[in-house]
Parts: sequence; structure tokens; C-alpha cells
Amino acid sequence: MEEDFEFGSPEEQRLSVDRYEEMLRNQDLYFFDAKAFESIIDYYTDKDDPVKALQVAEYAKSQHPYESTFLLKKAQLFVRTNQLEKALEELDRAAILEPNSGEAFLLKGNIALLQGDVEEGEQLFLNAIELGEDSAEAYFQIAELYQIKGEYEKAIAYLKRSLEANMENDDALHALAFCYEIVDRPEESVLFYKSYIDSDPYSYAAWFNLGLVYERMENFPDAIDAYDYAVLINETFVPAYFNKGNVLVNLQKYTEAIHVYKQTFEYERPTADVYCAIGECYEKLEQMDEARENYKKAVKLDPLLADAWFGIGVTLDFDERHFESLHFYKKALELDDSSPDYWFAIADARYKLKQFEESEFAYKKVVQLNPTDVEAWLDFSSIYFEQGKYAEAIDVIGDAIKQNPDASELYYRLVAYLFAQGKYNEALNFLELGLATNPDKFHILFDYLPQLQGNKIIVDIINKYKNNS
Repeated sequence: MEEDFEFGSPEEQRLSVDRYEEMLRNQDLYFFDAKAFESIIDYYTDKDDPVKALQVAEYAKSQHPYESTFLLKKAQLFVRTNQLEKALEELDRAAILEPNSGEAFLLKGNIALLQGDVEEGEQLFLNAIELGEDSAEAYFQIAELYQIKGEYEKAIAYLKRSLEANMENDDALHALAFCYEIVDRPEESVLFYKSYIDSDPYSYAAWFNLGLVYERMENFPDAIDAYDYAVLINETFVPAYFNKGNVLVNLQKYTEAIHVYKQTFEYERPTADVYCAIGECYEKLEQMDEARENYKKAVKLDPLLADAWFGIGVTLDFDERHFESLHFYKKALELDDSSPDYWFAIADARYKLKQFEESEFAYKKVVQLNPTDVEAWLDFSSIYFEQGKYAEAIDVIGDAIKQNPDASELYYRLVAYLFAQGKYNEALNFLELGLATNPDKFHILFDYLPQLQGNKIIVDIINKYKNNS
């Protein structure tokens, strides 16, 4: 006598799977009803064993030749294993049994997208919806398609319909946050998530996405509140802890951030990203031994995490171990040679080691990658100036001003260089340009060349601008 289990329960599924595996062991033929076969296929699919799931679907088809469900299951599994032509063949067979299956049109739409035919995919998704396939998945799929096409307004509309069909569709909630960010309507996004939360106050995904929006708006207190609600509802939801830690870093609350980051260890294995974030907090607190320890843990878990290698270099540089720091900066650069921060650190380390030519080369890379980095331009020019290469220093600052015409710091530095080269009239012209740009930063000139404070002409020009400002 068979035990009675609730339909669709894990117990019922396990009983069906055990019976199926017993049949295989005995090399026998058992009969299963269609629902039992579906449950067995889902079991192996969830276990990420598409080969076994396909074997079950094939056996199910032999026992239930007029059930289109198993043809669709086979098509899904062929898509999962990237056997697209075989998937289409199964869908053609399913169409003979059930020509107006919305699910079949959805699958065909997915295959079209995988084959790069966006227009065909769009039409197939729309056909699925016209045939009554009003599931959350159908609307979500077409929303993804519109994201691919860059039609974010349409994507937003379909994501909302997906959520109306299934309020627990976390993927749709995340996608909606992304689309609202792209169209730059954060206030509308906040209103949507608040309305959603009114309907489902225990949706930790909605609270999390509301936190994301607040974080992007730099409304950090409300972001923290939203992340707190997310973990209150689901204490194991690690992304909320991680993002809350990031917000605390933005608020320069590094000790609190470390505590929050470490809370993630209670719910999942430590990751390289979390160790790296903790390392950065200790670095900001100037606790370099702890920072370096966490950065090392990060690279042990993920040797390709460039920021962690870079962080080790920063801690060594802070301890004036410049030669050692250079090794780790170069490791970071090997992984990402397009980072101006890495090049800047290398340039600075080379300079401290008196490797001036190598430092100049690195600074050139910095300003190529980030021409708006005023500090990099200033440091770059000072290498030439300190070697008595005034013409080269002036040229660098001239290039910097072309890229940053509103940066008064550059004009004041150029004045100092021109005075050093004896080009007084030209220097005074640039002094006036600097004062016109920002008269309050004139002290930069004296910080660099204190002796100019005794120059009456310069002092008179500065006083004129100060009195008129």
C-alpha cells in the first residue's frame, strides 16, 4: 500500500525518484503517471543533472506519447545544454500536439535570442502573451529583450506586469532597479518600491532594491534603514549586509562597516570581495597590519582580484616600504592595466625610489587614462621641475590646462614655474587667469614658492582680486 503524500510535496517527489532509481537498478520497466514523471525531471534539473533529466523525459515520452509536456521539458533541457537545434526539433513535435502553446513560443523566443535574432525573439514573446501566456516569466522575458534593445521604458512596463503576476519575482525587482537607474528616474523608482512594499511589506528583495536606489541617490541614512529591514526579514541575505557596509564606508564609519562586513561570515563562506572591503576599512583607519592581513586573505581566495594586490601595495607604501609596494602594484597592473589609480601609485613609488624616468612614464599613463585628474598633472609636472627641467614642467601644465580649464590650481602652479624660468610677464598673465578662475586659492602659489610672498607686484594683483571678489 502506497503512502499518501500531499501532491507536489518533497516527500512525494522523493518517493517517485526512489521508485524510478529502483527501476533502473532492477533493469525493469515501471509505469509512472505524467505528474510523477514531471516531478522526477524537475528533481534532476534542480540537481543540475540535465543528462539524467533528459533520460527521464525520453522514458516519459515513451509511456505518454501524446503529452506535449515532455517534449517541452526536453526542449528546455536541450536549451540548458546549448543544443539549440535539438530543442527546436522537440518544439516542432510539441506544436503538432499543442499548436497554441504559449510556453513553446516562450522557449522559441529564448532560442532566437541565444541565436542573436532579437526581432524574431520579440515577435515570439509577443505571440506567447497573445496566446494567454500571462505568467511572470513571459513578461520578464520580454522585458529582458527590451533591455537588450535599449528600450528601457518598455522594459519597465513589462517588469511591472511580471511583478503583478508574481510579487515574489526577485529577478524582476532587481531588473527594475537597473532600468530606473538607466533612465535616471530614481524618485519614480522609490515611489514604485514603496508602493510594492505597502502591498508586500515582508519582501526583503523590495527593501534591498529600495536601499540600492537610496544608495545611488546618496541618501545614505534611508539606504541603511532599507538594508536593515531586508536583513530583519531575511537575516541570511548577505548582499544587504555587504551593501550596508559599503554605505557605512561612504559615511566614513569604517569601524561599523568592518563589523557589518564580518556579519556576512555567519551566513556564507568568506569571499575575496568581503576581505578586500574589510582591508580597505582598516587601511582608512591606518591600521595597516590588519589591512594587509585581510588583503592577503582576499588574494588567497581570488588571485585575480586586482584591488586586493593593490591594497597590499598601499599598506607597504604607507610603511615606507616603497620597493616592496612596487611589486604588488605591478601585480595589480598585470590584472588591470587600464586603472589610472594603479598607474598613479606606481608613478609615486617610482618617484620615491628616485626612478624618475619610470615615474614620468607612469604619470603619462595616468593622465592619458584620466585627463581630469588634476593632482596627477601637478605631480607629473613637479618631477620635471624638481630636476630643473622647467620647459618640460611648463609643457605638462599647459596640457593639463587644456584638459581642465577651470582648475585654478594649475594656473597657480604654472605661475610658479614661469617665475622660476624668468618669464615674469607671462607668469603675471596666468596669475590673473588663476585669480579669475578662483581667487581664494592664491595661497597655492606661495605654498609652492614661498619666496614669491615678498613680490610686491604679485601681492598687489592678488589684493586687487581679493577686494573685488
